[in-house]
Amino acid sequence: MTAVFSHGRLRLYLLKLLDDGPKHGYELIRLLEDRFLGLYAPSAGTVYPRLQRLEVEGLVTHTAAGGRKVYEITEAGRAELRQRAGELATLESDISASVADLSALAGEIRSEVRGSIHDLKRELREATRQTRRTRWEPPPGPARPTGPAGESPLLAEFDQRLAAFTVEVGGLVRAGRLSDAQLRTAIRALDGALDGLRHLLR
Repeated sequence: MTAVFSHGRLRLYLLKLLDDGPKHGYELIRLLEDRFLGLYAPSAGTVYPRLQRLEVEGLVTHTAAGGRKVYEITEAGRAELRQRAGELATLESDISASVADLSALAGEIRSEVRGSIHDLKRELREATRQTRRTRWEPPPGPARPTGPAGESPLLAEFDQRLAAFTVEVGGLVRAGRLSDAQLRTAIRALDGALDGLRHLLR
């Protein structure tokens, strides 16, 4: 993404977005995120300094509304857009290509995560079956309550947490809001949890 917005191109694109109408910084961030199909969003620390610089250069102005600064392009800003129309067209083309590449990469990562989750669910189901086949020996002392057919209440709790875990992880993945780094971290976390269970059940 750095290459797409290198050499002042993010500055140019902010002017382009403001040319469509006044907006506050958060709106600009969301518009950029939408343009990249949710696969990238610039940080506030990236956008606001550029807006301030544009204002210093007289290309945008701002007014306060509801505790927020609303930015608006000036005639000087529109003149710069006209002068750099060719560069803007190239930038739009580069963004489209970048979005296509990111979408393909996200699809590959989601497939990998789905495979890891499928393996983890299979391993957890097998671990549950093995645990149920093992006779549960209560510790010495007063009798402890049990679930249906004398089943350990901890097994029931395990089932509940396994179901909740599966639903939550599946929802996070399908939401498609994780960055590449977060997805890789999630895969490592799943692998680590699986390794821990295997070690426990040896």
